Amino acid sequence: MRDSVGLEHDADGYYQMAVQAGLEPERRGQALIQWASTLRNLGRPERAIELLAQVDDPSMGDAPRAFLALSLSDAGRDREALRVALEALAPHLPRYQRAVNAYARLLTEPDE
Repeated sequence: MRDSVGLEHDADGYYQMAVQAGLEPERRGQALIQWASTLRNLGRPERAIELLAQVDDPSMGDAPRAFLALSLSDAGRDREALRVALEALAPHLPRYQRAVNAYARLLTEPDE
C-alpha cells in the first residue's frame, strides 16, 4: 500500500520483513514482484533483478519476466531486456515462435 501512495522508501522495509517472515508461494511471488517494482522505482534495478530471479510460481504467468525486462532496461541492459520480453511473448504467437526465440537469443549471444 505504501508504494502505491508514493512512499516507496517505507514500502521497501515492509516487503523485506514480509518475505523474510515467510509467505505461502503465491503471496511470496506477488511480494517479490511488487518489492522488485518498488526497488526499480527507487533506482535499484540490480537488486530488483536479483529478487525477480527468486520468483518460482507458475500462477504469476509472465509477470516476473515483464518486470525483469523493465529492471534490466533500467540497469542499462537493454538487449537483455528485449530478449526477456521477446521470449515471454513468443509462446503466445500463433506463428513464428521459433524465429522470434532465435532472434531473441541472438540479442545476447554471439552469432555462431
